[in-house]
Amino acid sequence: MTKDQKVVAIQEIKDLLQDAKVVYVADLEGLNAAKSSDFRRQAFKQNIKVKVVKNTLLQKAMEQIDGVDYSEMFPTFKGNSAIMIAETANAPAKLIQGFRKKEEKPALKSAYLQETFYVGDENLGALANIKSREEMIGEIIGLLQSPIQRVVSALQNKPETVEAKAEEAAAPAVEETPVEAAPEAPAAESTEETPSAE
Repeated sequence: MTKDQKVVAIQEIKDLLQDAKVVYVADLEGLNAAKSSDFRRQAFKQNIKVKVVKNTLLQKAMEQIDGVDYSEMFPTFKGNSAIMIAETANAPAKLIQGFRKKEEKPALKSAYLQETFYVGDENLGALANIKSREEMIGEIIGLLQSPIQRVVSALQNKPETVEAKAEEAAAPAVEETPVEAAPEAPAAESTEETPSAE
């Protein structure tokens, strides 16, 4: 690879990493062409960019990225390396886990997401269980909606409660009316009885 080609390759990696919030470095060594192609296809479907890179070029590109110090990942850059860039924090981990049900590889070398570094394949399970931004937002919305739904439900039931109280307040008044009418009823009965007494 010429110096110019290296400069171009480093720039391509930098372009991928520039605004990346989720960066995984995986080892795809041992996957044949068909399996590697299948892995890339699945990654594409999940909106995960996969690029096999030279370790030295990856390190140089990462050193040139402003705002993030990737140096914690550098010791894992040995052998075959592929970078995986995604929007969803746990997507690459889930993809690797799913693929490993049938294969030994890919293996996780290191990852950077949510401003934290994860080094080593033993972190794969933890990364797969990290809730994505969308899942977290969904949970937060659910939590926020729950009290609102209770308030709305209470407000919807409140008119019924007010009406029920109004009916209760009106009910004794209605009952009182027959009680007042009750003395008149015996009077009416007595008038009926009077003629029969004659």
